[in-house]
Amino acid sequence: MSEAYIVDIVRTPIAKMRKGGSAITSMHPADLMAVPLRALVERNGFDPALIDDVIGGCVTQIGRQSNNIMRSAVLSAGFPQTVPATTVDRQCGSSMQSVVFGAQGVQAGAYDLVIGAGVESMSTTTIFSNKNGEDPFGPAVAARYGGGLIDQGISAELIAARWGLSREAMDTYSVQSHQRAAAAQAAGLLARQIVPVTLADGTVISADDGIRAESTLEALAGLKSAFANDESKLRFPEIQWSVTAGNASQISDGASAVLIVSERMLTTLGLKPRARIVASSVIGDDPLVMLTAIIPVTNMILSKAGLQLSDIDAFEVNEAFASPVLAWLKDVGADGDKVNQHGGAIALGHPLGASGGRLLASLLTTLEATGGRYGFQTMCEAGGQANAVIIERL
Repeated sequence: MSEAYIVDIVRTPIAKMRKGGSAITSMHPADLMAVPLRALVERNGFDPALIDDVIGGCVTQIGRQSNNIMRSAVLSAGFPQTVPATTVDRQCGSSMQSVVFGAQGVQAGAYDLVIGAGVESMSTTTIFSNKNGEDPFGPAVAARYGGGLIDQGISAELIAARWGLSREAMDTYSVQSHQRAAAAQAAGLLARQIVPVTLADGTVISADDGIRAESTLEALAGLKSAFANDESKLRFPEIQWSVTAGNASQISDGASAVLIVSERMLTTLGLKPRARIVASSVIGDDPLVMLTAIIPVTNMILSKAGLQLSDIDAFEVNEAFASPVLAWLKDVGADGDKVNQHGGAIALGHPLGASGGRLLASLLTTLEATGGRYGFQTMCEAGGQANAVIIERL
């Protein structure tokens, strides 16, 4: 099997949804995705005609994000018409899965140079709008899981209840996420990952804008439950209703892109790899609790890679909510000081289709800043799935 190398990772700033939209609402998501695509070519000086494929994630594929948005982004980027593209949906792990598909293509000998990417404009393409008022699961699924599947927010509440996670613990974790992200931003570590976005009016957006360095436990304690409703209260009486907007990820816009290259192409182009993809795994789990597949996939990928938890120098576990990360920490036993060292989606935001690339950028930045060797990334996904990847810094 051929090795798959990561040469570069870039992302746009992550823009938080506010009243009236985000700082980059005015940019079409295809044009937004084109920004990191072009940056990979410009930063690494290769002919885009050499790209075998662009594989990108996008969750809400409707309206401006429909019709294979990755192909539109490739054309928007000015790449040759011969460069193909496809759009992937593995929910929150969509761009992570895109990177894995690209790496697997290189490892199989089908690709020499591929981009794994992702985009989501949540301010203009509302999450779940692609359901169009319809039931996406069907009666057989509802019958199998008595009462039917539920929203992720309710799943996050179930995790808090079943793992004995208090509101204070989740809020404390969330404050830490903001503090770590603020420190990383101040140190210039986030800027290493970011390529600025220039709007049509000439405005340049160059930094993530969701970080609240001043976040406090007292402020978060005043927030109300975000998901409590009468039906769920009857169905799940064990829930304490402690998940709020403060201990959940932010609604955001953003795009990310990862350049993955074979050893042969590294030599041909004279490119220097930053990391090697050691192993990847994906698993399904209980779709009702939904967000806990990150626990079994951790054991799966460590076994596949022939590594121990102690071998991992940095972890990125997506902060869709605080509760699944805290449950993962309890079950897996990882060192919390090594997890999401530069903050996570609670502070930085969670543009669904782009988040996998963002986490990978954070992971590699952390390894390079600390001199670590192995990095681990995992993401919980709607429907009860999770991806995991282990990389080695070179």
